[in-house]
Amino acid sequence: MKKIFALTHAKLKPARLVDSIKHDIKKYINRERSKPLPEGMDYWAFDCRFGASEDVAEEIYPSEINKRIDAAVEQELTEFYIEVLSRSENHKPRPVEAAAEGDAEIDDDFFEDDDED
Repeated sequence: MKKIFALTHAKLKPARLVDSIKHDIKKYINRERSKPLPEGMDYWAFDCRFGASEDVAEEIYPSEINKRIDAAVEQELTEFYIEVLSRSENHKPRPVEAAAEGDAEIDDDFFEDDDED
């Protein structure tokens, strides 16, 4: 999805227009997530860009989309550009060192009671 959304409308109130835009973006992301994954892939990841125009758009995380839309409304922009591209990904295995740290021994002194008589 590469689209410029207008934040002004002759008949709609700005709050309803913003809700409609957020809903359209959420609907697109859910539609992409429901597509079958290619063979050997684990999940869908999304590359997102947001800005006042395509030229000044910067990369953001998908979880920041609603915050950026709200910020655009507060800045009183007349329109904004959003780009949401899906790509299939595999989970990366944990490195051996990180897995070993998770299995570290528990310090027995931590559980000793200070009030022992």
